[in-house]
Amino acid sequence: MRVVMIGTGYVGLVSGACFADFGHTVTCLDKDQSKIDRLLKGEIPIFEPGLEQLVATNVREGRLAFALEDKEAVRNADAVFIAVGTPSRRGDGHADLSYVYAAAEEIAGLIDGFTVIVTKSTVPVGTGDEIEQIIRRVRPDAQFAVVSNPEFLREGAAIEDFKRPDRVVVGIEDERARPVMTELYRPLYLNETPLVFTGRRTSELIKYAANGFLAMKITFINEMADLCEAVGADVQQVAKGIGLDARIGSKFLNAGPGYGGSCFPKDTLALARTAVDAGSPVRLIETTIDVNKKRKEDMAQKVAAAVGGDLAGKTVGILGVTFKPNTDDMRDAPSLDIIPALQKMGATVQAFDPEGAKEAAHMLKDVDFKSGPYDAVAGADVLVILTEWDQFRALDMDRVKLLLNKPIVVDLRNIYRPSDMAAAGFSYTGVGRGYVPGAAAAAASTPTRKTQAAH
Repeated sequence: MRVVMIGTGYVGLVSGACFADFGHTVTCLDKDQSKIDRLLKGEIPIFEPGLEQLVATNVREGRLAFALEDKEAVRNADAVFIAVGTPSRRGDGHADLSYVYAAAEEIAGLIDGFTVIVTKSTVPVGTGDEIEQIIRRVRPDAQFAVVSNPEFLREGAAIEDFKRPDRVVVGIEDERARPVMTELYRPLYLNETPLVFTGRRTSELIKYAANGFLAMKITFINEMADLCEAVGADVQQVAKGIGLDARIGSKFLNAGPGYGGSCFPKDTLALARTAVDAGSPVRLIETTIDVNKKRKEDMAQKVAAAVGGDLAGKTVGILGVTFKPNTDDMRDAPSLDIIPALQKMGATVQAFDPEGAKEAAHMLKDVDFKSGPYDAVAGADVLVILTEWDQFRALDMDRVKLLLNKPIVVDLRNIYRPSDMAAAGFSYTGVGRGYVPGAAAAAASTPTRKTQAAH
């Protein structure tokens, strides 16, 4: 099939490349000249494992193309996807739909013959109705159907998620769109992927409901972590104990510094605002937003407590600044709140991130970004692990201990075992680890081996 993708951001680029890999002919359009120039040179503007090779293969085989505009591609398209940004609007938290509506107007003037217009961007309930009205106003004679097809891609695993999804949700109001969408996703039939057809508004809400629930799940286990610290329990064992319940599941039960990224913060906020406007507020989501915001602030206090309560004149070594590993995405990363809070308390910050340093340097002031993890540790009074990149899971702790001014580690991702850290002579602070069997005994014994084991 012939597909046009409007927007070459994270969702648009991954979706376009994967559709091309399915065998469809895809043209990705974007208003950003520099981004298109880079893509035409084979440069990928985002870090996503496997994406560079996927794009190169499909460009080489003639199934994937990039352009600032291609009117002919839109006219000939069976489906045109809108995959532009919907950031939180300044002032009220609603999703900014200006890019979505601009794309709809542009598409309206170009389509020729029956065309399915698909909203891939995350949009509030009722946006598909607005898109349909825009197109009908611009082109009363146009033959088209507006469809909602939300994405459920995890950054760092997006290609796998697209090709082997738990489900594909398609919201339609015009049955003419059903065979088109079915054919687009036909390659997934081999994986027996459920293709869930719903009403358009239901589909739009499914996306927000999914992200709201996952954000709430993360926030729940973070609050349990605080309780564990207060009563002397281990949050990792709590998470395991409840996660083995099939009704709950183990995913998104990792205690940490709070959620961030391109989806959860803006989507929970947009969902809360939409619900208030509809006269049906979602109190759990509202509380989730408030608790998550405060959690990031509390993490800086946890670091201060680890060094005796005073960070003035101290150097903090940070490992990881992106909101999660395997991405260079800094949007709403916990580091954007935690690092400035540390600096406000008088700390000097030096940091390393495998992929996020370039972007982070534009967003974090007065941070000395280093070229490797041990460089970020050298001369620091405390080591703070903020992002659980794989290369941080097996550090040479004997070397780390020698490089630190004091052997103090604050592990905000719980990637090391407290008993191992105690055995190696570290003062170790995790998240929600009020009680860890063996830690006291290990601390009293003489270290006998390097501590490289990690969860």
